[in-house]
Amino acid sequence: MRKADLVASISEKTGIAKVDVLVSLESFFKEVKGSLSEGENVYIRGFGSFVVKKRAKKIGRHIKENKAIEIPEHFIPAFKPAKVFVEQVKDKVKHLPNEENND
Repeated sequence: MRKADLVASISEKTGIAKVDVLVSLESFFKEVKGSLSEGENVYIRGFGSFVVKKRAKKIGRHIKENKAIEIPEHFIPAFKPAKVFVEQVKDKVKHLPNEENND
């Protein structure tokens, strides 16, 4: 599902105009990005958490030059789904589309 599909689905289910739904979604995304960029996590009960994870410094390899490089510690955004959300997905999704071809 793409963002346009999500907007259309929400608009159909709520009766709110697509443009209003789009503005709301974009505002939500902007707020989440802003909070995470300031180091503040976003917690949504029953859905999950958008958190900032710290990646420790490590030694990597520049393949073309065959040379070791140091990758400094850095922070990345991550999503951790709520237990309720995980259980709902487990209960509803029995097979992924790719797995059905392998049965």
